[in-house]
Amino acid sequence: MDIAAQRNSYFPPGVFLGIGLGGFFDGIVLHQLLQWHHMFTSTDRWSDKTVHDLEVNTLGDGLFHASTWILTVAGLVLLWRAGRRPHPAWSTRTFVGALLLGWGLFNVVEGVINHQFLGIHHVRDDSTNQIAWDLAFLAWGGAMIAAGWLLSRTERTGPVAEAPVAAASRADGEGATDRQHRRTRVADGQEPIR
Repeated sequence: MDIAAQRNSYFPPGVFLGIGLGGFFDGIVLHQLLQWHHMFTSTDRWSDKTVHDLEVNTLGDGLFHASTWILTVAGLVLLWRAGRRPHPAWSTRTFVGALLLGWGLFNVVEGVINHQFLGIHHVRDDSTNQIAWDLAFLAWGGAMIAAGWLLSRTERTGPVAEAPVAAASRADGEGATDRQHRRTRVADGQEPIR
């Protein structure tokens, strides 16, 4: 199986998990811990000034958390399914890259839709310079997308990537080829070397 096929087996689950993690970070850290904003605090209808308005915002935050939970579960299901199919050893770099890319996508999409297009809240509703915070949030998301994309596309190959397997093989007296076949599933119809 080539690198592209390997990446396709667990790259989408990593993106879904990254979106979910980004949403949970936003909801837990920015909404609850720092209390910089709630879901609808920039609207004229539901600020954070009355108990009723806070109740509506808490409901909005809860629906937001439910959607990020669904995306996270979807990522776990996709990852589970990918792990049950034949595949070569997975790359940590590619998976972490997919997580960063997903988190960055969350920031950019949420920042453009909720902060700019709908205007239902901003990163810092209490700031006199809301646009600066919103742009910083978008830049952070863009940087995560770029870092995730680059990280997932720069696979290590050759002796550097094989050295830990070879060293472990020498330590237990097993050949590198035998260990590699035991660690990875082989294409349908082939028996692993035992």
